[in-house]
Amino acid sequence: MSMEVGSIVEGVVSGITNFGAFVNLPEGKVGLVHISEVADVYVNDVKEFLKEQDKVKVKILSVDEKGKIGLSIKKAQEKKPEEPGQEPKNFERKSFENRSARPEGGFNNAGGDFRRSAGNSRYNSGNTSFEDKLSKFLKDSDERLTDLSRKTDSKRGGRGGGRRR
Repeated sequence: MSMEVGSIVEGVVSGITNFGAFVNLPEGKVGLVHISEVADVYVNDVKEFLKEQDKVKVKILSVDEKGKIGLSIKKAQEKKPEEPGQEPKNFERKSFENRSARPEGGFNNAGGDFRRSAGNSRYNSGNTSFEDKLSKFLKDSDERLTDLSRKTDSKRGGRGGGRRR
C-alpha cells in the first residue's frame, strides 16, 4: 500500500505534542496530525481527544520532498449526508423572541444585537439634512478632543515647551 495523497489508512498514535500527534503508518512511516486536523470542533489539548497507542484512521493530506507526511483525522471520518432543508444539529438559531426589547428601540445584550436603532443615534434627529448632522458631529468631536487634550496635558504637567534648556 503506497502513501498517496488522498488515501485513507489506519495507524497507531505514537506520540502527542502540544501542536498535534504523531502516527505510525504502514510501511514503517510516521506522519503528523496537526492539532487543527484532530477533530471537527476546536481542540485546545490534543490529549483530550487522543492517547498513545490509539488506533486511528487518517487521511493523507500531503507528502513533501523530505518525506514528511501531513495527516488528518477529521477528514478521514465519514460525514453523514445531511438531508436537504435541514440545519446542522450543532447550529443554534436565535430568534427575536429570545431578545427583550428596550424602550428606546434595539435589544439588550442577551440577544446579541448591538446595532443602533433609528431613535437611538445621537446625530439622527428626524428630518435634519446631512450637512446639519455632519456639522453637529464635527462640533461634538472637536469638543471631545479638546477635553481629552486638557486631561492629558494636565497629567504631563502642562503644555511642555518651557522645560528645555
